[in-house]
Amino acid sequence: MRSRSLLTTAAAAIILVLSASTGFAQDAAVPAQKPQATEAKPAESKPNLLAQLGLSKDQMQQIRALNVERKPLMVAAQNRLRAANLSLDSAIYADAANDVDIEFRVKELQAAQSEVIRIRSANELAVRRVLTPEQLVRFREIRQKFDEVRRQLQTRRKARQAVKAGTTIQTPNMFKRRGGPI
Repeated sequence: MRSRSLLTTAAAAIILVLSASTGFAQDAAVPAQKPQATEAKPAESKPNLLAQLGLSKDQMQQIRALNVERKPLMVAAQNRLRAANLSLDSAIYADAANDVDIEFRVKELQAAQSEVIRIRSANELAVRRVLTPEQLVRFREIRQKFDEVRRQLQTRRKARQAVKAGTTIQTPNMFKRRGGPI
């Protein structure tokens, strides 16, 4: 469970970096008037991680090159992961389940998961090496805020699911006023 949470956090950070780099690349290609219009509507635009970090053009080029290099590897690894997962499901729900076959497919799935994690981790490390110490501190702060928002969304989703199921769960926000439920 802990490794899955770590994997989710790592994936979220990578997605955040990748989506931000795409957004920044688009912003950089537009004339100077366009960012001013975007700045006037900060609530409507997505946060741009690369802009918040204050990356130099050289750093942005390095990160883009890393992402271009990583993308086909990640796509292939994720395809293998999906295929391994489907293969395991097929073996588990086959008319005649074979323990040896299921164990083999579990190992294939583990290897595929391991490859996805290896690629993500290597890319995160490479991006980290591009950042200055100050940028790394800012990145950690941004990532911490992102993780907190993600946790809040998960808590809300669980609460909604519990309400739909007819059960209740206690969330940290339930006891904000005078020690009782709101």
